[in-house]
Amino acid sequence: MYRRRVKAPIDAPRGTILVRLAECHLYMFTGNQEAIRYGVGIGKEGYSWKGGGTINRIRSWPRWTPPPEMIRRTPELADYSEGMDGGISNPLGARALYIFSGGNDTLYRIHGTPEWWSIGSAASSGCIRMINQDVIDLASRAVSGAPVLIT
Repeated sequence: MYRRRVKAPIDAPRGTILVRLAECHLYMFTGNQEAIRYGVGIGKEGYSWKGGGTINRIRSWPRWTPPPEMIRRTPELADYSEGMDGGISNPLGARALYIFSGGNDTLYRIHGTPEWWSIGSAASSGCIRMINQDVIDLASRAVSGAPVLIT
């Protein structure tokens, strides 16, 4: 689960982000057939997704607003229907990378989490969770427009 440099698991251009759900690992391709591997938390049964897209934007200490379907599942989140400012207890953690597909927001993110113990498990509503120091590292390397592949 620890961040480390590894041989790239597939051939992909530098800057590509690959998430392998079965492994609970995210790979950031650095070139020369190498990648940085991070441990991640993934979506719970029924909330996980597979596919591709691009990073549309990267935010530091992002504001979190639960989508309506999340509020329906967990009514106490209605307190945050107008959003929660970024900060250490914010569910998006220190950074968020916003995944778009076909020019549209997928509503899925790669983001930090204050729930470090959820890394390595299926615990989210579909987003890819990282410990804050790892998402800070990833965000410092990622660029808007980078391809994302979730398998």
